[in-house]
Order: sequence, then structure tokens, then C-alpha cells
Amino acid sequence: MIPALDPVRLTEHIHGHLGWLAAAALVHPAIVLRNRMRRAHLAVCLSLGLVTLVGAMGAWLYPHYTGKLKQGIFLHAPTIGFLFERKEHLAFAAIGLAWAGAIAYAVAPRVKEEKTRLALRTAAFRAFVVAAVLAIATATLGTIVATYKTF
Repeated sequence: MIPALDPVRLTEHIHGHLGWLAAAALVHPAIVLRNRMRRAHLAVCLSLGLVTLVGAMGAWLYPHYTGKLKQGIFLHAPTIGFLFERKEHLAFAAIGLAWAGAIAYAVAPRVKEEKTRLALRTAAFRAFVVAAVLAIATATLGTIVATYKTF
């Protein structure tokens, strides 16, 4: 007999795997944008889309986590609970920086002044570097929490 498919559990597993993929994907624009003149439309768009999708999945999962797992985790392993809370903050920052980097990247070619265009491309590069680091930290913390307790 095949057990019933729980959509929350399935989404949680997909969210975790895609979270690592999103972290890796954010490394790509961070690398290619080192060259401020290089075009990286696909790297920027795909990594931004993936990290946004993973964040939306996490937002959808959060009420389920709060209702089913959070209290038990905090009662039995408060350190793990606080790691999850930090994970949320880091994820939000990673998504925000990815969006900021993508916006700076998209606006740069439309700016007439060379100095400003270069500053925007530099800001895009730095935003993606920090977003990638935060996403890797987020995925690591998420893995730690998931190995302790899952749906």
C-alpha cells in the first residue's frame, strides 16, 4: 500500500532541495558580474526567479511550520528553533539583495553617465555576492533544522 501524499511534506522537501539549487544559482551572477562589462541577462534572471520561487514556497510553508512544528522544536531544542528563525531572516535578506542586484543590473545600461553605470554594475555584483553567501548560510541552517524535525 502506498502512503498518502502529504502536500506540505512534499513542498517542504522540494523547498529544501531548490533552496540549495537557488544558493548555487546565485553564485553564477556573482562570478560573471566580476567583469563589470559582461552581459549576464540569463544568469541574473534565472537566479532571481529561482530564489524568488523558493522564498515564495517558504512563505507558503511558514504557517504550517508554525502550527505543527515550531512549539515542539522550541520546547525540546530551542537552539534549533532559533536557527530556523535566523534562517528566515537570512533568506529574506538574500532575496532582497538578489532583487536589488537585478534591478541595478537592469538599470545600468539605461544610464548615460559612464561613472554611474559602472557604479550600478558594481552594486549589482556586490549584491549578488552577498545574496549568494546569505543563501548558502540559509540552506545550511535549513538543512540543520530539517535533520532535527520535519513534517
